[in-house]
Amino acid sequence: MKKQTLHVSLGLLAVLLLVLIPQYGFAAGDEVAAVLEGAPKPSRLDYPMIWGISGRTVVWSMAQMHLFLAAFVLSVPLFSLATEFMGTVTGDDRFDNMAHEFMKISMAAYSLTALVGGGLTLSLFLFYPQMMGYMLKVFRGQVLVYAALFGFESITLYIYYYSWDALRRGNRKWFHMSIGLTLNTIGLTLMFIANAWATFMMSPAGVDPATGAVTGTIWEVTRNPLWNPLNLHRFLANIAYGGAIVGGYAAYMFLAEKDPVKKAHYDWMGYTSNFIAILGFLPLPFAGYWLMAEIYAYSQQMGITAMGGILAWLFIIQAVLIGTIMMAANYYLWSGLMRTDRGAHYARYVKYIAVVIVGGFLVWVTPHTLLLTSQEIQQLGGTHHKLLGPLGIMPAKNTAVNLMLVFTFMSFQMFYRSSRIPTVSWAKAGNMFIVALYVIGCINIVGAGLYGYITPTVYKVGASVPQVVTTLTIIIGSVIIDVFRLRGSKPETVHWGRMSERSQYALFVLPVAFTWLMGLMGYIRSSLRTHWHVYTIMKDNSAEAYIPTIGQAGNTITAITLGFMAIMVFVFWLSRLGATRQDETEAPS
Repeated sequence: MKKQTLHVSLGLLAVLLLVLIPQYGFAAGDEVAAVLEGAPKPSRLDYPMIWGISGRTVVWSMAQMHLFLAAFVLSVPLFSLATEFMGTVTGDDRFDNMAHEFMKISMAAYSLTALVGGGLTLSLFLFYPQMMGYMLKVFRGQVLVYAALFGFESITLYIYYYSWDALRRGNRKWFHMSIGLTLNTIGLTLMFIANAWATFMMSPAGVDPATGAVTGTIWEVTRNPLWNPLNLHRFLANIAYGGAIVGGYAAYMFLAEKDPVKKAHYDWMGYTSNFIAILGFLPLPFAGYWLMAEIYAYSQQMGITAMGGILAWLFIIQAVLIGTIMMAANYYLWSGLMRTDRGAHYARYVKYIAVVIVGGFLVWVTPHTLLLTSQEIQQLGGTHHKLLGPLGIMPAKNTAVNLMLVFTFMSFQMFYRSSRIPTVSWAKAGNMFIVALYVIGCINIVGAGLYGYITPTVYKVGASVPQVVTTLTIIIGSVIIDVFRLRGSKPETVHWGRMSERSQYALFVLPVAFTWLMGLMGYIRSSLRTHWHVYTIMKDNSAEAYIPTIGQAGNTITAITLGFMAIMVFVFWLSRLGATRQDETEAPS
């Protein structure tokens, strides 16, 4: 695997050099002349047809698979470093061992990421040579920086993983974490650079709007209007996605193990991974709102295409997937109450939380405009349902999602409390203050949602801001109060491993739903460019210069999702096989 990764890295660098040298030569004058030529105008004949293969489907599949793998291998080192830090601060080797196991899972995935990335690069140059030539002219030396950083990341990753045991103790541990910090810095930089390329195609900056000729610096091209919103959105999504994948691994190992000690370990690992996934997921809708608001600000046409055109109904599918994620995560947290003896005290509140989660999901999935035949429109009296139609607009959906987030956090907070008995004198007063925070906050969220119905359309988006602030206030305020309220508390025994097997299937649902959701949103984001390679700058004149139909997109996304899940199951199997062989080697004869 290591040799494959090195070969792909060198191959990728070689391909980039072979493309860059003809484009620029070695003279500065040639480079300036090439940049000032502007965007090419390819004809139908400039798009190679190879054996009748759909170039767009090949590139789409390779790009989406690379994104899945890259999101996983980027996020795992992030929370692996955080877990390692927890182990160093607390002196608990369990954190350190879990962080090491996190990295073990990502090692095989990293090699596959490099292989798929190399295939994506070749596919792009093969099927879209004119577009790739223009992108290389625009971003110039940044492409070489990306290739060099990828090589440095490979080296740092292997040093970080294989030096784990050698640098486990004493001051050497801090040196090891500094290697992990370097690894994560390089990984985030790679993500930011790749995001600049993707967002430039949607909102080009630093180029002449008429010809596409470069008029600004690399920084001006990179810092286009959608760059920062996408950076935040992908960062949070990667955290949630990585946590979901590792949670699936923990569930796989929990079901496969027979040893109670190991089952307890993987139960704890699954709980931690689920916590990471929820932690990244809670602020994700707000980052999505920011991204969509910036898309509207840059181009109302793109915004209308997304929310009011052919792609609008896909947001109903998005609601179904997000609702599935919410319900699966909550079910796992509710099942976790059986780990503690005091969990039954909190289990009685589960039915009320379930009503809010399911009710919010039903509101979120309710469409505003129904797809009806002419006869159905006559019977209904229009395309809007008289009673349910108002639930299809954003004030209702913003209210629903904020309440779902609040009560999902409450599910986590119940398990956290069930494992601790407060001893401070003001414990009851603090609890009453948290209850008041929830009640007043929920009333404010609902009130702001109702205000969204009566305010002019231009202010409807602004009405959602108090809801977001209220949700964050409830979560952060409850955490702060509980930290002080449970300081010096009497710990309650947590019986790790005392979980039903069906609870583990909820952890399998999370990565599948996340993967399908990421594929869906990638299709939406790319389709906003319609028939442009680079929006309003370079047209797509290929035979596939149209938005793929929802049926075609659904089939393609599902196939990619199933392929990725098969790869992950293979990676899980390899990890278990390696662990089994290691145990057999260490067993006394």
